Amino acid sequence: MSHATTEPGRSAGASEADDDLHGTSAEHATNAPVSQVPAVTPLRFGYGTNGLADLRLDDALALLADLGYDGVGLTLDHMHLDPLAPDLAARTHRLAQRLDALGLDVTVETGARYVLDPRRKHGPSLLDPDPDDRARRVDLLIRAVRVAADLGAHAVHCFSGITPPGTDTDTAWHRLTDALTPVLDAATTAGVPLAVEPEPGHLLATLADFHQLRRMLGDPEPLGLTLDIGHCQCLEPLSPADCIRAAAPWLRHVQIEDMRRGIHEHLPFGDGEIDFPHVLAALSATGYQGLTVVELPRHSHAGPHFAELSLPFLRSAEATATRSPVLVPPHGDPSATPEGSTT
Repeated sequence: MSHATTEPGRSAGASEADDDLHGTSAEHATNAPVSQVPAVTPLRFGYGTNGLADLRLDDALALLADLGYDGVGLTLDHMHLDPLAPDLAARTHRLAQRLDALGLDVTVETGARYVLDPRRKHGPSLLDPDPDDRARRVDLLIRAVRVAADLGAHAVHCFSGITPPGTDTDTAWHRLTDALTPVLDAATTAGVPLAVEPEPGHLLATLADFHQLRRMLGDPEPLGLTLDIGHCQCLEPLSPADCIRAAAPWLRHVQIEDMRRGIHEHLPFGDGEIDFPHVLAALSATGYQGLTVVELPRHSHAGPHFAELSLPFLRSAEATATRSPVLVPPHGDPSATPEGSTT
């Protein structure tokens, strides 16, 4: 399996000092001259196994390799490398060999709906009132970090969860930081970044929320960001391209799909409103070297079909971006109102 020699998501000379979403990083990115053409970093595309849930894992990997994908976003789930079943280390070792044989890189994702609780979607979360329930989610994330290290994955993805009824915001934030501390310790030991995803409707829903978490935790080295391009279109006050540029210093994992303003619905490419040549141009200009993973979990019933269509679409958009003399406009139109999205 190939491994990037530069830290994923960080361009040469990037600084993390005081560059929050509304600080110097965003200002410098959005004020760049339109005539400036930065060096182009070829993008590496993957497809998420949560969009191939009806396939055996080995069949899904073979399909993606045959289609020409660079890697896979592996969601640890009961049908795909069950993180709670016996002999996880041995099964992970066999999977690492298979990924090597197929030439696929990997990122580990932890968004399985019912892997911990068969009756609560994404439950329990890091915000649950019961400390034992929170501990179960922490254990899953630590297991994911170990799996990622054994697979040579470039990041482990996670999210905060929805604030439980009756829980005030301050309490929820303190639960989140307390729960993530041992996970970040494990990530430090394993040398694998933890990439937290802003998710519409969750406590940590926006890039600004990510920076709040970063400040509360003291900006630990392994804490990075998963940026979902559709969520930017749905929720953020900046355009998706501007979100990428603002988030670049912390970018460790990218998910991609189409989406419409104000509606949190993952759509196949071309069914939403996103300008993908500008998005991919912005991503390439950051020097990001991790996987950009197609995220279509609700289209899993036709996963092979959408996997086949998605890669040519992305490669065509990337080629259009490369040919364009104007990489990204200095200011993208806001993609949504700051108030957020519907679910």
